[in-house]
Formats: sequence, structure tokens, C-alpha cells
Amino acid sequence: MNAPWKPTATGNRDAFNAFICDEAALDVLRPVVIEMGWQPEKCHKGGLRNAVQSLSITASPNILMVDLSESGDPLGDINALAEVCEPGTVVIAVGQVNDVRLYRDLLASGIHDYLLKPLSPAQVRDALVNAQAVFSAPKNHDATMAKRHISTAVIGTRGGVGASTLATSLAWLFSADEKMPTALLDLDVHFGTGALALDLEPGRGLTDAIENPARIDGLFIERAMIRANDHLAILSAEAPMSSPLMTDGAAFVQLEEEFRQAFEMTVIDLPRNMLINFPHLLADVNVALIVAEMTLASARDTIRILAWLKGHAPHVQPVVVANKVQSGVTEISKADFEASIERKIAFSIPYDVKAATNAAKLGQTFADANRTSKAGATIREIAKTVTGIGDSELDDQPEAKGKKSLLGKLDLKSMLSKKPKGAKLPAAAQA
Repeated sequence: MNAPWKPTATGNRDAFNAFICDEAALDVLRPVVIEMGWQPEKCHKGGLRNAVQSLSITASPNILMVDLSESGDPLGDINALAEVCEPGTVVIAVGQVNDVRLYRDLLASGIHDYLLKPLSPAQVRDALVNAQAVFSAPKNHDATMAKRHISTAVIGTRGGVGASTLATSLAWLFSADEKMPTALLDLDVHFGTGALALDLEPGRGLTDAIENPARIDGLFIERAMIRANDHLAILSAEAPMSSPLMTDGAAFVQLEEEFRQAFEMTVIDLPRNMLINFPHLLADVNVALIVAEMTLASARDTIRILAWLKGHAPHVQPVVVANKVQSGVTEISKADFEASIERKIAFSIPYDVKAATNAAKLGQTFADANRTSKAGATIREIAKTVTGIGDSELDDQPEAKGKKSLLGKLDLKSMLSKKPKGAKLPAAAQA
């Protein structure tokens, strides 16, 4: 019953259910349940046998509290409960027998905790918080997952180039197509569109983290992040314009640390002003996708961001992505753009206003809403390349074994570092 939590196992379950024998205990439990953000209607009258009967025809909750007070054979009844409980359910037992041997036997049978009546609010609250912590604890039992974590920063050279569209699409593809536990961190605190692109309310998780960095831990991540699907969790915000960003960036670093423990992929929608103010954000980033348009200003800023990455984050693999590309309708040609930045454009995403409109109407990410479009296909290729870069870094480690990464097959590093010949931008544009 206390098997490690997996998103696929709990995505459609109730967060909490309780089966309690007496009204006095229910009167103590319900206010705490409301405080935890759960529905008090999930606190049912009845003991363990009622729980067995109910769970035999319905899905198990994430956390289950059962009353053993009316059970003549607690251990036998717990075994019956185990037969109808799905893996991953955390069970808290309640009873009135103060017997240390029974307590140990219950824990050995898979029960998470045993609470002695009469219940107190503090006792119940502590038990439920500890039960929630099971879900956000690092999965140390899986050595492969512990080693694998890819962090990708998506940086737009200018406002409106489509960096947020690309970030949300990649996060969705990693989670929905590759089934990788993925975190999307939208660091445009006042005007972020990460949650909006998925038709979700952003919540207060990110602003709470900025205001109280000391609160950030696995349990905070589990409560504060908004789930988009079984494998994707989002931390975004729409902070009031009257509230300036007052932080030293410690909260962001702590968030990234918790993401490494809880997820396999992290996608950071990183506005360029945040890159300037908090350079330590890239300390553990593997890939930086630099999203640009084929304009003079965007070329200039691509040069500057690439130079900054080389000097401040040389461990990061930069990948230049040209977005909204229209054949024959560009301010600067691809050849001149590549010559000016002294690097190949790795991917060119065609301009498709109909596809963007379709995604907005459906409340879906661009890649999810437009799987058959050329732009959607290009974004899927970008996702595969990012995964390949992460795999290649694992392959470089002595303990890492397996198939050759996509990066090795494409020789992307050579492609990206190749210096093309051609005309330079005017000196004013390179300033």
C-alpha cells in the first residue's frame, strides 16, 4: 500500500478519503482536511470494513485513513484492505488500542502510521503532512532516474519571438509523448504565459516561493505546482504589476534543486532580463535554446547572449532556433544571420499563424494542437535533440552505458560550432 508514488498511478485518484467510526473523531478530522485543501465530504462514517467495501468498486485515494476501532481482527482486516487498495496508496490507521506490539505489526503490514484515539487536530495534521511527503520524496530506489536529469533553458532574444510557445511545447512533448516526469518553470513572474498556454490558472506557488525561499522543499513542490497531465507540473505566476520583483534569486536556485530530485526533465522559460539579473540560474542547466527571429536586432542579441554564455556558463550547450521563418520575407538572410553569429542555425520553425490561432482556441500547447504541421514537426525534432544532448552527457560518465545518443548520430556539436563564411553584419548591429 505504501509503494513509491508514480504519476501514472495517482493522476485520476482522490487526494484523500477517510472511513471513521464515530462523530467525535470526524469532528476533529474535517477541519484539518479543509485546511489541507481537501473536500470534507471525503470523510465517511464507518470503519475499516466500510473502506474495504467501498474501495472494491472505486479507485483508491492517494491517502486513506481507516478506523480500526470496531475491528475484532485488525491485522486480518488490514490484509483484506491491501487486496482492494491499489499500489501507491498511503494508509493511516486510527484505533483505540494502545499496544506497541499491534503498532509494530501494523507498520510491518504496510501501514504508514497509527493514530490513537481520542484524536487531536495537531496529531492528525502532522500525520497527513507526513503522508503527503511520501509523494514528493526523492525516488532514491531508482538509480537510473537519479542519474538522469536534463535542464533546458529557453531564452528569447527579443520579446515576442516565441520562446514561451517553444518552452510550453517542449515541456508537453517530454511529458505526454516521452512520459518523462517534467517540470515547467515560467520565470516571467508578472506576464508569464506558461499556465495560460495550457488553459490553467497559475496559482500562487511561484510568488510564495519568491517570498519565502525557506519553505521550498519536496512537499512545497507537490502542493504549489499545477498539474497539466500525469507527467507535467507547472510553476507559473501572474504577479500584480504593483509588486516589483524583490529577490536575490535564492528561491530559483532552490526550486531547481528540488526539480532535480523530483523530475527527469526541467524546462525553464527564461526571460533575458532574468538571465542578466540572476546568472546563477544556469549553473545546472544542460541546454540553452536561443530563440531568434530573422531580424537585425535579433541577430545582434543572439551574438550577445552567445558571448555571455561562453563567458559565464561554458558548460551549457547552446542551440540557436530561428522561429516564425517566412521564405523570402526576412529582414536578414539566413546566410548573413549565421555569418554574423558565427554559428549555424540548428532549427528553423516556419511561420504558421493559423496553427498558433488553433492552439490558442483549443487551450493547448502549439506542438500538441498542431501535430501534423511543419512547425509542430520541427518542435518535435528539437525535443529529440535536447533529449539526445542529455543522453550524451550521461554517456560521458564512466558508469553510464547504453545506446549511442541522438546527438552522437547527428554530430550536432560539430554542426553548431562550425563557423560559416560570409558577410558580417554592419558594426553598429554587432555592438
